[in-house]
Formats: sequence, structure tokens, C-alpha cells
Amino acid sequence: MRMIHETKQKHLYFSVAFALSIALAPTSVYAVGNPVGSPDASMPQAVQQNGNHKVTGRVVDSAGEPLIGATIMVEGTKEGAVTDIDGNFTINTTSKAKLVISYVGYTTQTILVGDKTTIDVTLKEVANTMNEVVVTALGIKRAEKALSYNVQSVGSNELTRNKDANFVNSLNGKVAGVSISKSASGVGGATRVIMRGAKSIEGDNNVLYVIDGIPIFNFSGGRDSGIMGEGRVSSEGIADLNPEDIESISVLAGPSAAALYGSNAANGAILITTKKGKEGRVDISFSSSADFSSPLLMPEFQNTYGNKLGSYESWGEKLATPSSYDPKKDFFRTGTNFINALTLNMGNEFNQTFASVATTNSRGIVPNNTYDRYNFTIRNTTRMFKNKVQLDLGASYIKQKDNNMVSQGEYWNPIVAAYLFPRGESFEGIKTFERYDNVRNFPTQYWPISDSRFANQNPYWTAYRNLAPDDKDRFMFNAGLTYNIFDWLSVAGRIRLDKTFITSERKIYASSFNYFAKEKGAYDYYDYKDHQTYIDAIANINKTFGKFSLAANVGYSYSDYASLTRGYGGNLVLVPNKFSLNNINPTDSKIREAGGDSKVRNVAAFASAELGWRSMVYLTLTGRNDWNSRLVNSSEESFFYPSVGLSGIISEMTKLPSFISYLKVRGSYTEVGSPVSRSGMTPGTITTPIVGGSLKSTDIYPFTDYEAERTKSYEFGFTARFWKKLSFDFTWYKSNTYNQTFIGELPEGSGYKAVYLQAGNVENRGVEMALGYSDNFGGLQWNSSLVYSKNVNEIKEMVKDYHHPLSPKPINIPEVSKDNGRVLLKVGGSINDIYARKVLAKDNQGFVNVSPSGGMNLETVEPIYLGKTTPDFTMGWNNNFTYKNFGLSFLINARIGGIVTSSTQALLDRFGVSKASADARDAGGVMIPNQGLYDAKKYYTLIATGENDLAGYYTYSATNVRLQELTLSYKFNSRLFNNVIKDLTLSFVATNPWMIYCKAPFDPELTASTGTYGQGNDYFMQPSLKSYGFSVKFKF
Repeated sequence: MRMIHETKQKHLYFSVAFALSIALAPTSVYAVGNPVGSPDASMPQAVQQNGNHKVTGRVVDSAGEPLIGATIMVEGTKEGAVTDIDGNFTINTTSKAKLVISYVGYTTQTILVGDKTTIDVTLKEVANTMNEVVVTALGIKRAEKALSYNVQSVGSNELTRNKDANFVNSLNGKVAGVSISKSASGVGGATRVIMRGAKSIEGDNNVLYVIDGIPIFNFSGGRDSGIMGEGRVSSEGIADLNPEDIESISVLAGPSAAALYGSNAANGAILITTKKGKEGRVDISFSSSADFSSPLLMPEFQNTYGNKLGSYESWGEKLATPSSYDPKKDFFRTGTNFINALTLNMGNEFNQTFASVATTNSRGIVPNNTYDRYNFTIRNTTRMFKNKVQLDLGASYIKQKDNNMVSQGEYWNPIVAAYLFPRGESFEGIKTFERYDNVRNFPTQYWPISDSRFANQNPYWTAYRNLAPDDKDRFMFNAGLTYNIFDWLSVAGRIRLDKTFITSERKIYASSFNYFAKEKGAYDYYDYKDHQTYIDAIANINKTFGKFSLAANVGYSYSDYASLTRGYGGNLVLVPNKFSLNNINPTDSKIREAGGDSKVRNVAAFASAELGWRSMVYLTLTGRNDWNSRLVNSSEESFFYPSVGLSGIISEMTKLPSFISYLKVRGSYTEVGSPVSRSGMTPGTITTPIVGGSLKSTDIYPFTDYEAERTKSYEFGFTARFWKKLSFDFTWYKSNTYNQTFIGELPEGSGYKAVYLQAGNVENRGVEMALGYSDNFGGLQWNSSLVYSKNVNEIKEMVKDYHHPLSPKPINIPEVSKDNGRVLLKVGGSINDIYARKVLAKDNQGFVNVSPSGGMNLETVEPIYLGKTTPDFTMGWNNNFTYKNFGLSFLINARIGGIVTSSTQALLDRFGVSKASADARDAGGVMIPNQGLYDAKKYYTLIATGENDLAGYYTYSATNVRLQELTLSYKFNSRLFNNVIKDLTLSFVATNPWMIYCKAPFDPELTASTGTYGQGNDYFMQPSLKSYGFSVKFKF
């Protein structure tokens, strides 16, 4: 954000002064207008020269916002005009005159009048990094030149051009150092965001979100989908925000930028600044978008071979007439997403109000998958006592309903049966998924042919009779009070209350697969309550002492988070399909009870100081001390961590070649502490379960030496501007995270089975680059940015010779298995390494061993490294073109390197519905080196089980390049609507319209989990989407 924005309201006064100077000047020019307060006082001011050529027009910035008080001068004279509050002007001159249009902080334009009667002008901001202001820690604004770390800003236009129900997805490819994976659960699903690599083996690696300087807990229900589908991915807390409420976003990729936030700030932070009311006339804005989506990338199926009688597998004879069944056309439907938003801006010099209402209504591509959200926001800022006191009040309410947000897995996932459906059967016949049962007196499932495990239900029955609705209410309230004691000293206090209530159900109708429900159905009900309170108080100093400047703050914060979960479920006993708690069989052995409380409290004291010298050298120091409840009764109940940074403006220190308009170098060192996101590890905090009416003793030794994880980070970089058009930012970083948490075994005689211990070191190192270009070519404005990120994750240390009093010998943990054995952690590897453990048995010469009877076998071997799920590097190229009233923007995103695996493809092969299985049959079998052709069914039945241990046979490159966003827009002239409707913009929008390159059978960018593990594997995930639609925006 630039200093320009801070001066805009001053131009109202400048415009009045300018108009008065024109009216009183001893020339032939006179002002045309009405007295202030008259009905036409808002009309644009005009001046008349010795001529009768009348010109009207409007002056706006590159975002289309009116520039109030811009000056329009007749070149070589003192005659001119100023724009009104809507950016409009009128001037009388001659056809030979040249108009000079200028505005502070923007490039001046000179235009020959000629025969034009209408001149609309878009002024470009001056590329002056010296005046750029960015939002940093605690919501404090700082000059960009003073920062010793990398901060990237994203404007609201980038979030609303191609709207997403979860605005975080709109950041993908637009900032360096950030890995964003979209949820496979569809519209509104939780997004995985990792900055500069995963740092913690056991803890949370997701970023911290900060709204208006206040950290929030990003609740997602804790229901990441498991491999069997026993979990469900819903939405997340940050996705609740309405993109139209966001003014700007600052991305702080490293801990250097987030040291003052503590705890999760080790993983980086996304700072969200929301909109406030503006001084001036009442401004009402409306936006509406409609998107229509379909699968982007699907597996390749076969339709030439059918199934044998009574078999669900398609290993039968070749069909006389190929099947026409296509899951993309016959099962998936066209998804829709409608987003509407109405905002209100109003205020005067002392009081401003912003209010908004937004609706998001979506229908997924999977039948009966829906997502609906309603946002209500109001914010008021008031200045009192001669601007000494500012009061900022805000409140939001979010209502959300979603149904059947399936991510992946076998159970409760209709995609499984739809993909595996035997090609010799009629899919049309099973669309009527239920038939009335005269004996049971209610409709029951129609599923004439099934597989006992993978396709045990009609896919439509799963979609419409295995329901999973969620209902969420969220209330947020914030208040801030600032008192400006002196012009250089202020104190501020803030409070934020955030309450979320979620009810989650699962309704399993009678006649469902008997593992899910008995003869009358089953019902589960869960209730989640989350409450967060945040309070802080900060004193801010901004003062200049001769050649020195000081920007400092000292403060205190209090954060309290509490969650309560209660759940009960089981089979129904009295009335079939009556889903209520009273109808659950209390004597059923499969009664499901869930419950638990989680409370985390953190108190912190912090301070920072930024000392500048001659506006060219800046030294920044920060320090923070936390008292966290997760460390209670441990050896380190509080922890302190500092940072130091230095930046220098080389272009201010010495004369550089004329093409270098700006050059800054920076460096910093940071330490951040973060307790592992797990409670109950220290004495007095361990939960003791009740089993059979008795307390069950814990098997894990209480951890008295528990300390916070420590991330130590170095960062160096520079920022350069060339010819005032080209910008280049470079950052190198290295961070090491110590005190990783492990579980070690204890001998039987100790009384415990295991002990928590801390050791290890995970390193992340890499580079980030951003190249920007902005120029105007005869009215064609081009803004372009290219971002590049490379991160190397390496485990430097595991557990070696760890001494514990209950263990007679040192504890060593050279390897740790995660993700059901798919991930293996060891020194020299990374947190993202994938391994396989089974292969086809080979003979002494290394060839696959085929027995005399024609059989092959699998053998278990030492873990085989397949690759890592993270890319070697990522790139994003974002472009915006404007010419007159037309606009074109597109974003190309690339992920190069890494691997993914597909359990889906394996099972498609096993069931004989994949193109590969048909090709093998057409060829007479699968070619085995040195052995010849081998029967296709036997081969795929052996290796295509979908198990992690056999992932080596279904590993693919994760490299992909795509056209991620495309927008074509046209802005209508306001005069077409008599200025009643202003800035009417109609746009065609597309998201993921073209996958330029991808060799994997699914979208490698998709994820079924926001956790550290469970990445890079497709197990009947919902496919990613491509969408096309339209949007309209206008003001009145």
C-alpha cells in the first residue's frame, strides 16, 4: 500500500483551493458552478478559455477508482479544472489545445483535444518504492524501504477478479515462497498453505492468519479425510471471510517477518487488512458472479470389455457394442457457484462506516453436494476529541451450510462405485437408486450387482441416502481504541471475540451396506464449539531526532482458545430412518461416543524498535516472551525469542547508473518458539480415560523436560528498480527447527511403554525471486509479475543417544514411519519422502521371476525411495492488460519436479476399467522384461491393490503447467447510465481452463488433507475443476 492513499482525502481541500485560485486569478478564465449547498454543488467544476469547444471526462487510477481533485490544465496557460468526487470534469477550450492531467503520486498525461468531446483518462501510479507503505506485524504500517525481510502485497482486485469461495486459493501463483494446495472436497473446502517448507515433524506446519493485526485460530473441524474415507473434509475458519471485505493482503513468508506474533508465526503469516468506511458521499457497490464447472483431469477409462455374469470386475469378453458409459458425463454433473455481494461506504470527516452482505451458493459436481454461505459485516471508525481518539468497532456473522463434502476414500464416497462400474451393465438402470419394499414398508436401495468392499453401494444411494450435513454459525466482534497522546506517541488497545458453533451429522438410511448401518439405519450427531478471545495493548513511538528516526512499540497480548466436542451415534432401534438421538439403540455394541475439551492460553510481552539514519539505513530489533499453557509443569514454562535486521538503501547512499532507480539490500536473523500443537504431555495435564468404570493409567511417561520448538532463521536479499518500470526482488533464506518431538520406547520394567522426547533438526533453505514490469504503450497498460520459489527440505538430525532415567541404555530413533508407512523420515531425507516396500519377486539376474506354472509373487524388500511430493521449484506469471475500457488478465502457474502416487489408478487397473487394462488385453498381455507377455488380469490383480507398499508401480511426475486464471472485461462509460450507475464492468472469467502439461492421471495440486502428511496420493479424490462464467460489478 502506498503513501498516496494517505494523501487522497487532502486533495478534497486542494481542489477547493485550486478552484478558488482559478476564480480569483486576473485572467479571462472564470469558474462555472453553483454555490456550495445548492442541488448541483456536486457537479464537476469547469473553466472557459477563448473558445467554444466543450470537453467532459473522467480521471481514474489503474484500479478504476476515481481520482478526486486531479487537475486538468490547458498547456501553456493558467486555465484548468479539477475533478469532482466521482473523478468527473468539464472544461471549455479549443480544438488545438493540449490538456495536462496530473495528480500527486501519479504519472502526468498530456492529451491533444482535437475533435474529442469526451476524454477519459487512467493515470498510472509512479513506481516509487521510497513511498511504499506495507502492513507488517501487529497491523502496524511501515515504510517498505525500512524492512529487513521480504513482504509481498496482494491487492483486493487479485482476490475478486476470479472469485473463489475460499479466497486463499486466489493467492496461488501470485506470491513467492508459498505452496498452496486446493482441497479435493470442492467449493469452500480447506486449503493447505505451506511457506518455505514444512518445519515440524510432529507439529502444525500451516501458516498463521492475521486479520487487522490480530491472529486467529483457523478452525477446520479436525476432520481431514482418511484413506478409507472415515473422515470428512469440511471448510475452515479463514474461508469464512468475504473477499469483498478485504482491502489488501501482506504475505510474510519467513519467521523474520512474523517474530512478534509468536508460536505459529514460525511457519509464516498472511496478514489481512479489511476495508473501512471512507469519507465522502454514500457509495454502494454490487458484484455478482456465476461460474459453471466440470472435471479438469480424469483417469482414462475403457469401454470395450465387459464383465462376467455376477461379477463387478470388467474382465469379461470384448463387447460387441462398446459401452457408452462415461463417469464424467453420466455421473458427474455441472457444478455451479453463484457469489453476490453488496457493500456500503459512507462517512464524514469524523465518522465512517463500512457494511457488506454476501451470499455464496454452490452445487458440486458430485450429486447432492452443496455449499451455502451468508456473510454479514459492519465496521465503524470514529475520530473524537480533535482526532486525539479513534474508536474502531466491527462485527461479523457467518452462516454456513454444506452437505456431503467428500474428499477421498472408500467409504461414503460415491465416486468409487461410479468409477469401477462394470462396463457390461447399464448405468441408466441404477440411477433409480431405490425401490419400494412392500415387506419393510419403505424404499430400499437398488443395487443389483456389487463388490463386497470397494463398490458395496449404489453411487446415487451413497449421495442421497448417506448424508453428511454440516451447519455452522460464527460470530466475530472486534473493538480497538487508539489515543494519540502526542504526534509521536500513541497507545492502543484491541479485543477480538470469535465464537463458532458447528453441528455435524451423518444419516445412514436403512438398507445401506451392513457395515455402516443395521436394518433400520444409523445416525451420528456431533456438536463443536470454539471460542477465541484475543486482547492486546500497545504503545507506539514514531519520532525523528535530527538525522535519526525511531519507530518503536512495546505491548502485551492475551490469547485464550477453547474448544468443546460432544458426539453420540449408533444404529437406529425403533423407527427406520428417523434420525434422532432418542431413536439410537443404547444397547448396541457399536455405540459411538466422542467428546473432549481443548484449552490453550498464551500470554506474551513483546517489543520492537526500528532505528533509521538519514532515511537510508535501518536497524530493527524485536523481542518476545511467551507463557504458553502447553508448557505448564515443564522445565521451560516461558520462552524468549529475538530478531535483528538491517536494511540499507544503496541508491540513497551513492550515485548509481541512471537506469538503476532504486536499490536496497537487507538481512535478518530470527528465532521463533512454538510449542507442539498437542496438549496433555506434561505432568498434571495428561488426560486419563475411564474404561469400564475405572481410570486407565497412562502408558506414556510424563514429559517434564518439554520445551518449545525453536526455529532459527537467516534471510538475505535485495530489491532493485530499473528505469522506473522494472523491479526485481531476491531473497535467500535458511531456517533450522530444533526440539522436534518423538515417541521413544521404554523397557517393560519401567512401568511405561513410551516416553515423549525432543531432539532432531529439520532444515529448510531456498531462494525466492519476483520480477515485475509496468509500462504504457500508446494507451495499452501492461502490468506483469513473475515469481519463482525453490525450497530444499532436509532432516539434519534424528534421535541419537538420548538418555532417560527409566531407560538403561540410550534411546536411538534413526527412522520414523508416517502416513501408514508411506513416508519414511531419516537423516538426509525430507519430511516429504515417499517409499515403497513391495516389488515383484526377481531372480538372481534381476529379472521378474515367473514360476514354471506361470505365476508371479510379491516380496517385501528394504524401503525403496520413490521421490518427494514437494516440487523442485514453482513459478507463477501474472499479467494484466488494459486498453481504453477493455481489460485482459491471465495467470500461468507451474510446478516443476516432485512425484505423486495414485491408488485410484491401481484399482481401476485391478477392476479392468482402465484404458491401460484394455490396451494390455489388446496386446495379448503385459510385457515383462526377459519373460514375454503375462496375463493382464493376473498381473493387475497382483500389483494393483492400492496399497502404499506397492506405490512404486503407480508413481508419476508431479510436474504440471496450467493456465490458472483468465479474465476478459469491459468497463462501460458511466454517462450511458446518466451517472446513476458507475464503473459498470462486465467480465468473462475462467479458472483452470487449460492444463498445458501434466503426465499424472490426476491434478497434482489437489490435496485431501491440510496436515503435514497424506499428501501426493489420489485415492478416489474428487477431481479438480475447470470453470467458466461471468461477473458484473458496478456502483451507484
